Amino acid sequence: MVLASVNTPRSTATDQLAEPMASQPSTQDVMLAAVPNLRAFAMSLSGNADRADDLVQETVMRAMANINSFTPGTNMAAWLFTILRNLFRSQYRKRRREVEDPDGGYLAGLKASPEQFGRLEFKELIGALAKLPDVQREALLLVAASGFSYDEAAAICEVAVGTIKSRVSRARQLLAELLVIGSPEKFALDRATA
Repeated sequence: MVLASVNTPRSTATDQLAEPMASQPSTQDVMLAAVPNLRAFAMSLSGNADRADDLVQETVMRAMANINSFTPGTNMAAWLFTILRNLFRSQYRKRRREVEDPDGGYLAGLKASPEQFGRLEFKELIGALAKLPDVQREALLLVAASGFSYDEAAAICEVAVGTIKSRVSRARQLLAELLVIGSPEKFALDRATA
């Protein structure tokens, strides 16, 4: 009987402390064990296997980069699921604002001409209009800019229709010369200036 008790190993306090630590899985093991469940969750959120794999990969990478913010002793899987959910929501919000344009047609339609030239031309036009005689500028602005007919402009200015037509014609000719356009027929606002 004495022999049986001698052969039994005696546990010390150091051995008892080491046993729970040895039985606890490492952080890496816990992360790897959570991957299948993370992927299933990502699949349920995204509905796409490729996106789900990307989400899981990004989740694990973020978790590893921010492992110091993980509180030991808490649920690692829950922390990983929170990272994945937040990542999915961020990507979803970003993707909602994006427009699919595989052939580039939508992007081509969004191109805008530079504003600098339109603004410069507009400044030149304002300067040239200021150089016109008052009666010609008034007639031109009523007919060309405000959209009144010759008859309406004549009634506003209290002159004959022929006088308004003459003033508008002379104003266009002088404006074309001041802006170095060449002829009044070429005088028109481009889309940006209009």
